[in-house]
Amino acid sequence: MNQDYIKPDNWSIIEEGFDAESVKSSESLFSIGNGAMGQRANFEENYTGETFQGSYIAGIYYPDKTKVGWWKNGYPKYFAKVLNAPNWIGIDIEINDENLDLNTCTEVKNFRRELNMKEGWYNRSFEAVLQNGTEIGVNIRRFLCMNLDEVGIINYEITALNKDTKIVYKPYVDAGVSNEDANWEEKFWEPMDVKRSGNEAFVTAQTFKTHFKATTFMQNSIFINGKNGNISPSNIKTGTDKIQFSFDVIIAKGQKSSIQKIGGYTVSLNHENTVAAAEAVIKEALAKGYNQLLEEQIEAWAKIWEMSDITIEGDVKAQQGIRFNIFQLNQTYSGKDSRLNIGPKGFTGEKYGGSTYWDTEAYCIPFYMATKDQQVARNLLTYRYNQLDKAIENAKDNLGFKNGAALYPMVTMNGEECHNEWEITHEEIHRNGAIAFAIFNYYRFTGDYSYIPEKGLEVLIGIARFWHQRANFSTDKNQYVILGVTGPNEYENNVNNNFYTNYIAKWCIDYTHEQILKVSLEYPIDHKRIIEKVKLSDAELQEWKKVSGNMYFPYSEKHGVYLQQDGFLDKELVLVKDLDKSQRPINQKWSWDRVLRSPYIKQADTLQGFYFFEDHFTREQLEKHFDFYEPFTVHESSLSPCVHSIQAAKLDKMNMAYTFYLRTSRLDLDDYNKEVEEGCHITSMAGTWMSIVEGFGGMRVKNDALHFSPKIPKEWTGYSFKINFRNQILKVAVNHHDTQLTLEGSKEMTVFINGNAVLVEPNSLVVV
Repeated sequence: MNQDYIKPDNWSIIEEGFDAESVKSSESLFSIGNGAMGQRANFEENYTGETFQGSYIAGIYYPDKTKVGWWKNGYPKYFAKVLNAPNWIGIDIEINDENLDLNTCTEVKNFRRELNMKEGWYNRSFEAVLQNGTEIGVNIRRFLCMNLDEVGIINYEITALNKDTKIVYKPYVDAGVSNEDANWEEKFWEPMDVKRSGNEAFVTAQTFKTHFKATTFMQNSIFINGKNGNISPSNIKTGTDKIQFSFDVIIAKGQKSSIQKIGGYTVSLNHENTVAAAEAVIKEALAKGYNQLLEEQIEAWAKIWEMSDITIEGDVKAQQGIRFNIFQLNQTYSGKDSRLNIGPKGFTGEKYGGSTYWDTEAYCIPFYMATKDQQVARNLLTYRYNQLDKAIENAKDNLGFKNGAALYPMVTMNGEECHNEWEITHEEIHRNGAIAFAIFNYYRFTGDYSYIPEKGLEVLIGIARFWHQRANFSTDKNQYVILGVTGPNEYENNVNNNFYTNYIAKWCIDYTHEQILKVSLEYPIDHKRIIEKVKLSDAELQEWKKVSGNMYFPYSEKHGVYLQQDGFLDKELVLVKDLDKSQRPINQKWSWDRVLRSPYIKQADTLQGFYFFEDHFTREQLEKHFDFYEPFTVHESSLSPCVHSIQAAKLDKMNMAYTFYLRTSRLDLDDYNKEVEEGCHITSMAGTWMSIVEGFGGMRVKNDALHFSPKIPKEWTGYSFKINFRNQILKVAVNHHDTQLTLEGSKEMTVFINGNAVLVEPNSLVVV
């Protein structure tokens, strides 16, 4: 834990007291989104202190030219930037001819922020004493409509506290923005048109290179003591990429005035005429009005929480943590648009670039499968199918592979590789395995096999071909090996025979072969179509089986464990507990050379294999590997604590499981890795959900049935969650005495609790 200023609360994220040192962290933590757009919690008014400005539109990106010291063949040509979108939230404020700026005020009192996760809105309030002696009270509420997802609303209210006050509201839209992490300090937006009509304004710009067009719009209404003043702008400033209105108001001491600003984006991804679309959406928002839009927002979030909420009794920080994670996941990806995916920072920051990592398949799909309709997870699988040609092109052009072998990108926006670190782009090839595993996991959970003959089998064949060609035969070992890779543990680059990579490669080939046989028997028309399309022969299949049947896995007889990679035992094996705390996190304290030579593990690697393929190993094997590798793990990846929490719970190491749960659920709230100001770790938040459902709840799917082995931390008095399993909703509630099951559906379901079959009938309570 590196910060502790967020107040514990079951349903809200709360900050009290203004601290300039926390501004950038809070801008991340109080971010809001609605699946189509999002923004950091930047102040609406001008702020001259340290800040990280960020607004984002889903699916909009820029191919920033890769910046490297020495070009190597196969480097991606660009690093895709999640773009800082034009600013629609800005409202400069003048108070008795002085600019309101919390960085220069004489005093800021009663400062409070609240992100109300239950209802989906962000509120900020404070009292300020300006240098001219004027005292004001300010309350701002902002939300991004979940239903009308091109629209956001701001209600900015000012109360005159000590004297009559002249207020000038100066709302604006501005396309002259830049990214914090631009490689070449370029602007990414080209202004095209600025238009004004009454109290409405429209700035249209398009991205350089990719030519995404966005119209950023605003409509402003001024209220005095709650009544619309029907005030027109006293001044209008128009530039090539910005338009700003001025509205003058004078209020007496004790009176209130407010500006309600409607804003947002209409984009060429969805509209041919973005200005006309903006005009239409403003009209719809105005017809509803602020109060109705807020009510619809509350109702939309109530519906989301009805299915996805996890309750924890007796531990407010644990409850706050899981709800924060679930809230961020739901406002990042709604599942409505199969062109979109789940970026690692969502709408909270720019770091990492790209919108799609292996995190989606390894961590996020289970959450979306279980808390939404299965079509949402199928959309995520379809996203990868639609990019199969690009994956084949990537393997061919960048690695010299042939015959339809597919290497999916480590990071992508449109299917092309856009990660500019060589050791990741070319070596962290295990991401292919996660995509195949997600196909398997989708069928295992939903029972919907149709995806495989329709789309998935082609993906599996491309991936299997890649593994077949990527492995080579070692005459020394008389087995197939995979050389020069980076496993999930990115603190080891260019290693040979990473256990996790080799294991998932073997599994992918075997699983693909099984599905080819199944499709040939049950879907012969699809089988014929696919085999002819990809030109797959029996001879090639036999070559695959040679590789998977004779894959090498490094193993230590001395320790009785599979080795993370061939040279792991050659390292100086100093445990994390014996590492000086001043050296943590090592990725911020050490040179990369020192990190690579160390035994320290960034995240679950060998244990990631044991997590995916738990049924392939005994409990005793898991425990031996957990006890060997966890002491070397620094958990400096957001993806690490959740896997370890799940495995610790399975091994009845409940203190460890609880500690890891708190770390994954409060990773950003408590800033464990000293980097939250860059944005939140969105994709790992799905792992937090898994740490409760799969960890403490022990949920597994075996033989088309749900199995649970419930456990509960001593710090909790109870917890509950819901699972949408094959279109029936099962609620599981666990306390220290029993497990309670209720079913929303039309037919009975057999569930296994600690291996014992339990029949659950619709709308009835079963206590085990």
